[in-house]
Amino acid sequence: MSAAPDLSARQPKAIHSALEVLEAVARLGAGATAKEISVQLGLPRATAYRLLNLLVEEEYLVRVHDLSGFALGRKVAELAHLVRPARPPRAVRELVDDLRGRVRGGVHLVGYAGGLVRILDEDPDFPLSDSARLERDPEASALGRLLLAERYAVPDAASGGSSGGFAAQTGSFAPDRACLAVPIRDADGTLVAGLGAAVPAARAVDPDVLLVPLRETAARLGPLLA
Repeated sequence: MSAAPDLSARQPKAIHSALEVLEAVARLGAGATAKEISVQLGLPRATAYRLLNLLVEEEYLVRVHDLSGFALGRKVAELAHLVRPARPPRAVRELVDDLRGRVRGGVHLVGYAGGLVRILDEDPDFPLSDSARLERDPEASALGRLLLAERYAVPDAASGGSSGGFAAQTGSFAPDRACLAVPIRDADGTLVAGLGAAVPAARAVDPDVLLVPLRETAARLGPLLA
């Protein structure tokens, strides 16, 4: 059996450039454009496009729904899934547990480090029906749509501000279930996490009933998760 061929002189540089593109998309967030990536890395536009298309082909990146930019893809999400985020501080867990006592449904906390949806605190009494899909496919969940709305318009999602927006979905994971999610922001207004409530679809018809306690808790969680 012949030995595997050595890396050519150009291959390590190409690999390094591809990794830099992945890092740039993670920093810029979902919806990062080829122009933004090219400027940030100082790459010729043609080189940036070539690397982006290769990473999309290999599923490390995906094109956003309107094809205007790129987001981290399935393979990155799978790698990240192997390294679980640290457990939230006790003060965070106590606030989320208190909300669970007031909301009859599943209350879940996620983080958005690295431009990915990462589950930080899943409701033990009402677990997620498909946690892997929630982290892998942000367009399918209200919590994922909050992240996407930071970069471009998504139906039923608002990026929010100090007054708070929200995202909603019905039927993505189960036909009779809905989810409402609100953003958690730091003092500078940066999106750091999301807080969602999964309930029977009939209870989401009047969203304000759920949004009021969700927003109250999200405002208290912001300083703790910044």
